[in-house]
Amino acid sequence: MEASTMARSLLTASPPLSGPRAHPEPLSSPPLRVHARFTRPISISNPKTSTSALRLEKINRFLTRCSLDWVETKADVPIEKRFPPFPAVMDINQIRNILPHRFPFLLVDRVIEYTPGHTAVGIKNVTINDNFFPGHFPERPIMPGVLMVEAMAQVGGLVMLQPEVGGSRENFFFAGIDKVRFRKPVIAGDTLVMRMTLIKLQKRFGIAKMEGKAYVGGDLVCEGEFLMATGSGSE
Repeated sequence: MEASTMARSLLTASPPLSGPRAHPEPLSSPPLRVHARFTRPISISNPKTSTSALRLEKINRFLTRCSLDWVETKADVPIEKRFPPFPAVMDINQIRNILPHRFPFLLVDRVIEYTPGHTAVGIKNVTINDNFFPGHFPERPIMPGVLMVEAMAQVGGLVMLQPEVGGSRENFFFAGIDKVRFRKPVIAGDTLVMRMTLIKLQKRFGIAKMEGKAYVGGDLVCEGEFLMATGSGSE
């Protein structure tokens, strides 16, 4: 009885506002609607207000329970099952049918994204068994920067040696590089993800300009501009 009397006295203590300022002006940084509804007092004489508040509270509890279930489920999954494999748009056999390179100089293991005549994303799995590690360097194995550039050029070749561009294995050459920067070392155990994008193609002169970027774990490790040329071996 005392609680209801106190509530009614609070509700009748201040007269309701009227006119254009009947509703309070919003703050400069208004809170989210859900939180704003919770800040409104629950009126005993207005069952709609209390019903809405209870409904929002139930929704909030449900979302919290779902988030906790998601965290527990993710934690229960072993780490070896949490990461999906890279997609295989082109496998190693398809790459060998396009590129003329062979061991030990074929530096692209898989293509995970390909847009004909525009871009390709390839990966190189760097392992301690690569033949360049014994000499570069014996005490600190690091993938040579020139081989990173060569691997990126081979990904670019997968774009250029396609009917959409007009190249072929017999008349395709790596003509030049510019603005190359090495950001971080690439070591054994890394997966080098390389994106090559065709920027400009001049079929009349057989010249193509490409932009290349290489990543390890989302970090940029190498970037540069590449010049590709098409023509006969005698030119």
